[in-house]
Order: sequence, then C-alpha cells, then structure tokens
Amino acid sequence: MAADRIVLVNLGTPSAATPEAVEVFLREFLGDPMVVDYPRWFWRPILEGMILRKRPARVAVMYRSIWTDEGSPLYAGTVRIAEGVARLVDGRAKVDVAFRYGTLGLRNVLVDSDDVAGAVNRETVVLPLFPQRTGSSSGTVVALVDEMTRSGRIDGVRSAALAPDASGYIEAVGARVREAVDRAGTEPEHLVVSFHGIPKRYDRKEGGVYQADCRATTEALLSHLGWPTERATLCYQSRFGPEPWLLPSTAQVLPQLAARGVKSVAVVTPGFLTDGLETLEEIGIRGREAFLAAGGATFVHVLAPAGHVALDRALALACGLHV
Repeated sequence: MAADRIVLVNLGTPSAATPEAVEVFLREFLGDPMVVDYPRWFWRPILEGMILRKRPARVAVMYRSIWTDEGSPLYAGTVRIAEGVARLVDGRAKVDVAFRYGTLGLRNVLVDSDDVAGAVNRETVVLPLFPQRTGSSSGTVVALVDEMTRSGRIDGVRSAALAPDASGYIEAVGARVREAVDRAGTEPEHLVVSFHGIPKRYDRKEGGVYQADCRATTEALLSHLGWPTERATLCYQSRFGPEPWLLPSTAQVLPQLAARGVKSVAVVTPGFLTDGLETLEEIGIRGREAFLAAGGATFVHVLAPAGHVALDRALALACGLHV
C-alpha cells in the first residue's frame, strides 16, 4: 500500500505570546488525561481554579522572550521540517503539518483530508515528531488516531514512528552539535544531553520505554560524535507538578557541573526536533544563567535539528518512502 499523505505531528504551541492564548493552549494540553492522568474530579478544579489563573501570565512572558517575526519558533520549525520532507518525496506524497493541541489540531487535519485517505490502496501516515516514546507525547497522537479509526471518522490511516537511534536523525543532531561547537570556537569540557522529563510513575507504568529510548539516543549520538561517555551526562528537564520525575534534573546538573570546576558545557536537546520554549527559554536563557551564575564560563546551546536534510530523510524513511 503506497502512502500518498504524510501528516507530521508536533505537540503544539499557543497562537500568540499572550496570557489569553497561553490559557487556551494549556487548558487543552493539561486537560488531556494522557498528559496528566489524575482523576478528572481531582485534577479539573486544580487546573481551572489554580493553574489557569496564574500560570498563563508567567508563561506568556517566557514565550515573548523567544517569539519571532514568524511567530512561534515551534510552529515555524515544524513547517520547515514538512517543507524539507516534501522536497525529498518530490510529489510522491502530500506532506501536511498538524499539532496535537492548539492551532492545526490533528483531529481536524485528519478529517479535512480531501478524501485522499479513503482512496483504494492508499493511506495516510501519521508521524509524531517524538523519537522517544511515551504516552504524553507520541502516545497521545497514536491514541487519537486509533480512537478516530475505531469511530469510523477516518479510514486508511496508520501511525509510524521515528526510531530513537535512526541514523539520519542522529546525523542531524550531531551536525547541530558540531555547528554549535564551531561557533563557540572551542570544544566544551562536557556535553549535557537533556530530554523532556516525565513522572517516574509514568515511566514505571510504561515499562521504562522512555528512559530506554533516551539512553539509545544518547549512546548513538555519543558514538556518532566520538564523544567520551565520561564527559557527557544524560538528564531530564521541564518538571511540572510535585510528584517525583526522572532524574537527574537538568536544572540541577548544570550548576553542579560548574561547582565541580567544569568551565564550559554544550547542551543538546535531542528529544526536541524543533526549537521552542523548552529549548530556547528553559535551556538557552535560564539554563545558561544557572551555569554561569554557579561559576561556569562558556555555555554552548545546541539548536534543534529542524531544517537538516538528514532529519528530513529519516522522517521520510520512517513513513516508508525511500529517498
């Protein structure tokens, strides 16, 4: 069966760097039981009565610090990936962008398929842009596709996955590391490999798949770069809420490295194929400040691999299209 449509799915982004837009986005995102799995009767009052009253204003300030003339960096980066994949497949498949939450929501994108997906011997391939598998990212995309298929709203649609150690993906991330190091003019003493964190409880429930995928990516990247394992640390960022999350925490690792006498670090975030709030603001601004304040001297921020042809090739291959 030949795939004639690819839908690349990223997490999503507010439509503007305003409290109102952030509130709309967070309500949908944090209201997904696969993202926050507390019982609805318990979680909904906390979300509506506490989080959505205070958090949107603070987060909007963060978004304003990274907003561009193109709007959200995550949106622009996702479009850039889709354009690159479209160039490679050269008309053999239509390449669309969707987001799990917010503008261009996946549900609407799949329904508005121009009847392509239902054509005989044709299919739509939905590819989450999350190489490390967990329910709150790739899992919620796959679950929505399955739900819509069972309900009969869509037909001829399947989900695909980008392997955490796919060669083109690792090549693209490695190229971004080398570019960042070249810009810095010196090789850092230590490489921090930071992934989005999840609660430990989620990882146990999923059989440790997420941590295994993060390790697979890190090992493949270090091998590709020829980087010594003793000069690298795998860690997790973006903690939200009071329960225990995966460790070590990136927010703690950076000042700890500086306190140990490490003067220069590079931070790469392979779980994010596009730059956004978690990379540009959390790492590029707050992470940098924390490392320098603790005694570090050189902080090298590695950009996401969006726009690199090796990544585009890996995504096309993941959808079954050889380029």
